[in-house]
Amino acid sequence: MRYGFVIDLKRCYGCYSCQVACKAANNTPRGVDFARCLQGETGTYPNALRQMLPTLCMQCAEPECLKVCPTGATKQDEAGIVTVDKKLCMGCKYCMMACPYGQRHSVPGWSTYFPDAEGELDFYQTYAKGRWEERNGYGIATKCDFCKDRVKEGKKPACAEACPAKARYFGDLDDPESEVSILIKRERGFQLNPEFGTEPSVYYLPAR
Repeated sequence: MRYGFVIDLKRCYGCYSCQVACKAANNTPRGVDFARCLQGETGTYPNALRQMLPTLCMQCAEPECLKVCPTGATKQDEAGIVTVDKKLCMGCKYCMMACPYGQRHSVPGWSTYFPDAEGELDFYQTYAKGRWEERNGYGIATKCDFCKDRVKEGKKPACAEACPAKARYFGDLDDPESEVSILIKRERGFQLNPEFGTEPSVYYLPAR
C-alpha cells in the first residue's frame, strides 16, 4: 500500500477550505500552513485565467528529506508516509533545505493568530498551543503527514473531507482498481516536477 492524493485542478476554485481545515486539524501557529493554496494566472488578456494550485507534503517515494537526516528522525512507514520523530530531531534543518517542494517547517515559538491583541491567549489558542507543543514542539522539523491518525481511524485527511468542490481524492496508489489510480490513468494525472526524481505521491489532474 502507498497512500496518495489526486487533486483535480478543474474543480478547485480557491475557497481555501482545505487550508483552513488543515490548520484546525493540526493546530498550526500563525504563518505555518501544511496545506497551502497557491494562485497564479495562465494565458494572456483577454483570455487570462486564474488558476489555483493546492499544495501539501508530496510524501515522496524517494524523499530527499529522509536521505539527509543525520539522526534518523525522519522516517517513512510501509504506506509511504514520511514523518518526523520529535525526540530524535535536533533541529539542523537539513531536511528543510533538501525538500524541493518547500513543505518542511520549523517553529521557533508559538505565534498568536492575533498579534495586536493584548493579554493572555484566548481559550482556543491556549488549546491549540498545548496540542502543538504536545505533538510538534519548537525548533525542530515538522510537516504534513496526510492526517495519519485520521486515516488509521478510517477517515479521510482533513483537507480532503473539507473540500466542497470534491477536488481531492485520497487512496492507495498501489491498487490499480482504486479511485486515485483510475483517475491518474484516465485523466492524465501528473506529478509536480517529476524531474526531481523523488516520485511524489500527490498527482494533479489537468486544469483544462
